[in-house]
Amino acid sequence: MRRSDLNMEKTQIFENLFTRLEQGLPYYLYYHSLDHTKRVIERSVFLARDEGLSEEEIELIKVAALYHDAGFLIGRKDHETKSCKLASKELPEFNYSEEEIETICGMINATRIPQETHNIYDKIVADADLFYLGTDEYDIYSNQLYKELKHIRPEIDEKEWFKIQLDFLYSHTFHTHYGINVLDPVKQKNIKKLINSQLQK
Repeated sequence: MRRSDLNMEKTQIFENLFTRLEQGLPYYLYYHSLDHTKRVIERSVFLARDEGLSEEEIELIKVAALYHDAGFLIGRKDHETKSCKLASKELPEFNYSEEEIETICGMINATRIPQETHNIYDKIVADADLFYLGTDEYDIYSNQLYKELKHIRPEIDEKEWFKIQLDFLYSHTFHTHYGINVLDPVKQKNIKKLINSQLQK
């Protein structure tokens, strides 16, 4: 197969899944939306380049980021396993080998909470997935997640949500160089900001 044809095929993977996510995800996934998937892809590429990875490696990372939440099309529970099954079923059609799919599934599973990473690829996708924790946009995405969670568990109030956030922020660790050196200091500021906002209530 010519390189141009192969590139066209790989572009088709993204277009196909973007359409399915846009049309098939439940409306109440305010956080786990198509926009989230696109952000994770973008941030995965950024982190991979920061780590000095090759374009071939970045291609695999992009596909893992594309599929990492695709399991939500099937169901919320254990969506990472569902995402891996979708990738394993669909990617052979685009000439991905068993070994490549295994690597992709490893990256998908690295986004499972609590995160567990085994190589630089896992670290990149894990950090890309929770990139927002170490940015000034923390409140925006946190509010989206709260809104999504309220739909599933209407009994959750702001006090409980504060505790969930704080516990999560304290237990979370960034894995890449950029995550540790750039994102984590901002995350520490977000923790202080969150605590101060609660004290003022």
